[in-house]
Amino acid sequence: MKLTLSYAGFVMLAGGVLLVAGYFSLSRGVHPGVIFMVQSHADLVRDFAPIAVAVMTFLLVFGLVGGWMLAGHMLAPLTRITDATRAAAEGSLSHRIELEGRQDEFRELADAFDTMLARLEAQVAEQRRFAANASHELRTPLAITQTLLDVARSDPDSDTRELVDRLRDVNARAIGLTEALLLLTRADQRSFTPEEVDLSLIAEEATETLLPLAEKRGLTVETAGDPSPATGSHALLLQLTTNLLHNAIAHNLPEHGTVWVRTRADPTNANAVLTVENTGEQLPPQLISTLAEPFQRGTKRIRADHAGVGLGLAIAKSITQAHDGTITLAPRDAGGLRVTVQLPAAAPVEATRVGAIRRGVLTDERG
Repeated sequence: MKLTLSYAGFVMLAGGVLLVAGYFSLSRGVHPGVIFMVQSHADLVRDFAPIAVAVMTFLLVFGLVGGWMLAGHMLAPLTRITDATRAAAEGSLSHRIELEGRQDEFRELADAFDTMLARLEAQVAEQRRFAANASHELRTPLAITQTLLDVARSDPDSDTRELVDRLRDVNARAIGLTEALLLLTRADQRSFTPEEVDLSLIAEEATETLLPLAEKRGLTVETAGDPSPATGSHALLLQLTTNLLHNAIAHNLPEHGTVWVRTRADPTNANAVLTVENTGEQLPPQLISTLAEPFQRGTKRIRADHAGVGLGLAIAKSITQAHDGTITLAPRDAGGLRVTVQLPAAAPVEATRVGAIRRGVLTDERG
């Protein structure tokens, strides 16, 4: 209605201006191409007034009818977008506008809204799946604890120390899972203060932390890289690197396996790149796309010690996205996994460094 009245008012105003111009032109006895002899202004008004009324009446009807039809045609896409918005507000995220026609502002708005609905639907589905998996994972240690307590209650002569040790292990797993969930939430909310960090130093720190675990399993860990400055949270990026390295150690060969940790700066794409590779079993390509989902495990761990909670790669993916980066998982031809993380680079660092760790021996050369 507002558009109709606006359109009709504009047509009436344009018509009124033209009539006034015509009246003053006739009052001077001049018209383009014709000379009129006018006796008096009274005769001009008497002759001109009916024509002006008829013209203004026609313009009013034409403006209202044409404006209503034009407004209805123009606002039809907006009505579809409004209906889709209401459906989404009621919880139906599967509805799509799929607006056809030429690529105008309404088409761009509809396409952007469809893209938003698709992302929201995927995120909601992922959150529901994550909540179900988290509930299952949290219920498992609680159920084990209840079973241990019931057994101890039914057997007063049972070994209390063994019970305490088993309860301690179960409780430690529950605490680790809870902390992982909190870290995942923190990364998703981007609740950190960005600072300049060097991925090569972070990789070195993570390697030193997990080196005893690698030595215990007889694995070789090799690190090499140039300074790779990036911007982000040191704590989160250290957690990301630690998770990738721990995953590479946990999913490796029973013995004589190898883990490679490399960092480099990519000036072409203005990225800092971290790559973690490990030997291991052959991984089918269809499995790779699911490894970064929460509580997904690609292979069975070689040993049960230091077992994770199935959130390592999910947390790594979330941290990478929180830093506006990308993470890529790919199987190695010889078996195992290659994980590549690309983060927006910060200002370059002049110093160069190459580090290598082989079976507990750390070398650090600086130039």
